[in-house]
Amino acid sequence: MRTFTDKVAVVTGAASGIGQALATRFAAEGMKVVLADVDARSLAEVERQLVATGARILAVPTDVARAADVERLARRAVDTFGAVHVLCNNAGIAGRPGPIWEQSLDDWETTVGVNLWGVIHGLRVFLPIMLEQDSEGHVVNTASMAGLVSLPNLAPYHATKHAVVTISESLHHELALARSKLRASVLCPGFVRTRIMEAVAPASSDAMRRWEAGYRRMIAAGMPPEQIATRVLEAIREERFWILPHPETKVGVEIRVRSILEEQNPAFQPFFD
Repeated sequence: MRTFTDKVAVVTGAASGIGQALATRFAAEGMKVVLADVDARSLAEVERQLVATGARILAVPTDVARAADVERLARRAVDTFGAVHVLCNNAGIAGRPGPIWEQSLDDWETTVGVNLWGVIHGLRVFLPIMLEQDSEGHVVNTASMAGLVSLPNLAPYHATKHAVVTISESLHHELALARSKLRASVLCPGFVRTRIMEAVAPASSDAMRRWEAGYRRMIAAGMPPEQIATRVLEAIREERFWILPHPETKVGVEIRVRSILEEQNPAFQPFFD
């Protein structure tokens, strides 16, 4: 997809972090942008900031875990701007750190609801609209390097991100087989300076509190979301599937794949103390 001016982008999780950076970058490219987030107050503030720049913006408070909310989002987007050309299924949460046996039913349902069902609802609702348009378009699903490697103490998060990666790969193949003008990408960043840990429930032990503190330090020192948005825009222009903004993390993927091919037990190297 080469042209962005006057095209329509829908971004979930747009009230902060990567989603806000994507929306801001799309608006700067002359796109009409539909903002979606469950945090209505922060969403309204991002809308105000972008409208002040002259951008054409529609903000729709949306819980992506709820099918009806995503269906309403699509109706509002099409009724307001007439089409959807870029869909960023970006909303996500980290979940509560802890071993699998300490993850509650609510921990699993909440994380799976946002991170996985949010993407499923987005694809189920928006793809028929975008395919019917028969025009250039792009879908970007936000996964994580956690979708390419497997680490302890955030199993619900890793499970959802692995699922998003394979769903995205399937979508890539299906669009090609259908000879569609649509393209797909999966975004797999490492640590990014976002608020992803702000809604995390209290850890259950001193060990998990130390683990969470380590994650928070890595996030605080992470890549600015604006750099992620730049990489996404480049990938859409180049019609490139894999978006891996942190090349240093590829070694973890290599180690994992080698252990699979050699049928060795998984290895784990802590990346913080």
